[in-house]
Formats: sequence, C-alpha cells, structure tokens
Amino acid sequence: MKASVLQHFGPPDVLVYQDMPDPEPRSGEIRIKVHAATVNRVLDVAVRRGEQRHRGVQPPFILGVDCAGIVDKIGAGVTRWKIGDHVAAAGTMPLDVIAEDEKNYTGPKGMMGIKRQGGFADYVCVPSLVVNALPLNLSFHEAAVVMRHCPTAWNLLVNIAKLQKDEWVLIMGASGNLGSVGIQIARNVIGANVIATAGSRARADQCLALGAHHAIDYSTQDLLAEVMKITGGKGVDVLYDNIANPKILPQAFHAIGMNGRLVTAGAHGGPDVTIDFFHLYDKRITIRGMPGFREADLPTCFQAAADGKIKVQIAHVLPLSQAAKAHALMESDSGMGKIVLDPTLG
Repeated sequence: MKASVLQHFGPPDVLVYQDMPDPEPRSGEIRIKVHAATVNRVLDVAVRRGEQRHRGVQPPFILGVDCAGIVDKIGAGVTRWKIGDHVAAAGTMPLDVIAEDEKNYTGPKGMMGIKRQGGFADYVCVPSLVVNALPLNLSFHEAAVVMRHCPTAWNLLVNIAKLQKDEWVLIMGASGNLGSVGIQIARNVIGANVIATAGSRARADQCLALGAHHAIDYSTQDLLAEVMKITGGKGVDVLYDNIANPKILPQAFHAIGMNGRLVTAGAHGGPDVTIDFFHLYDKRITIRGMPGFREADLPTCFQAAADGKIKVQIAHVLPLSQAAKAHALMESDSGMGKIVLDPTLG
C-alpha cells in the first residue's frame, strides 16, 4: 500500500509518500480501505512539528487520527461487519488484540494515528468494537469531518452544557470547525438562539449563512455590549468556547447570565485567561472542561449530517500523495473549513 509516513519531526516535507506493507487485521479487527482522513492542527500538524512529544509518537510513523472508508478485510472472530460496509473510526482504542464483544478490556489504549498506525494510508486496521457504521447517503469526506468534530461539539452542548430549546448560546471562534458545527447543532438540532462571534465581518457573515441568528465581529464591535443588547440585558445561558482567546474571552465571560454555563474542549489561543470571579459567583456560573465525546452520540451525529441538519465545512480535498502540501496549507491558512486527504484520488 501507499502511505504518508512521518520520517522524523520537522517541516511538512518530513512526510514521505512511500510504499508500506499492507496491514493485516488481527483477531477482532477489520481493515478499512481509506477514502478520507482529516488533517488536524494539533494531532497532525503540531505532532509532525515535534510540539506534542508528550503524546509518545515514535517516527517513522503513519499519522491520521480519523478515517472513513469501506471494510476491506475481516479478522478472525468478527461478525458485526461485512466486506463493503461503509464505516468510520477515530479516537482512543485498545492496542492489544481484543474480541469485538469484549466489555472489560483493561490493557493499553491509545489513539489511532498517535499510538497505533493512522489513517494517512491506503489501508488501516482497527478493532471492530470501535468502528461506526455510516449512512449510505453521507459521503466519506463529510463522514471523516463529522467523526472529528461533531461528537465533541454534541457532547459539549447537549450532554455537558445541557443547552435547551429557546435558550441563548454564544459560540466563540464560530468560523472554525468546532464553532461552525456548534452553530448548527445549537440551532438545527436543539432549537436554541445562537449568537456567533468571529474576528472579521466576512467570517461573521459566514456564521449567519450557517444558521446563527446573530453574528458579532469582535474586531470592530464591542462583544459584551452587543450580546447584552441582543439578549435584552439578560446575557447568555451557555458560552461555548474552544479558543481561550485572552483578549476576547473575558468580555464573553461577562456576557454569561444567571445560572449560566461555560463549556470548552480547547485552548488554542490561551491557555491563560483572566476571568472576573465576582461575576462567576454572583451569576452562579458553572465552568466545565470536557474533551472527547460519548460513543453513544456517534450514530446521532452521522444521521444529523446525512439529514442535512449539520453541514461540515471542507476547504480542500487532496490526494494522500499531497499530505505535505496539506500540512503546509494548514500552517499558512487559518480559514474556515477542513482539509481532507483521499487516498483513492490519483
């Protein structure tokens, strides 16, 4: 098979497109013929640069923490999948051989693309029990992006913040991938009132196009004043943030109303942010950090995307042979949309 292999830490050209032995599924595993794998700012790009060495990636190694594709081969003991099934996989999974119905695995675990070979390849083998079925009307490119961002956004808004219909939610970094998905879950699935924020008028307008009821350009508008005007002085019920921008987040924090909730799964712009503790206790605010997702939410997320309630933003689809270019694009462009690698392209 062909794979994009991280030879050592460094600039994008340390990713080498080369021949590798075809992986063989062990007992309890399946092999996926990859049709899509997303490029991620931290788990791929920062790892490649050597800025995430604590994660334990050991070059030479195949990155790619998610994938979507077709079941190509089945290991011994696998009964829930058949060749030709459309599937996706990502996240932390067992590293040892495990039966597909194993309930009490206590062995080592790790992320695909971090602790076990990842999705930047023609084929990848994963335990059957972590694989997710895809609706047939959802493209592989969309499915890979849904797998990466939608379950995290869903977990934050639905399970952690418990955002309710008609409540107000303020989406920070709303033009980014987690932000754009958050807008759509909040409005199209939950039925909340959505205020989006972005660092330019053009990006704010993109948020309106995604379904935000209001969009604030915090580079030219007073974020707190605008939110309080929109909500009639009440403030928002939920603040959804994955950036931790030290200049903007303190203003947004003051926009949280009584019994409000702040939820986050990221701190790319921080991590150190000053907040007003008087406002914290006076408004009885709850702050919850929660990375990751709940497995049980995945089918709901895939179906919401297949039904058109969530439309993921894809900026570029490139052949796997251009993985180095994809990394360079991500480093030079912080614009809206995901970069997807497709090994089936020429």
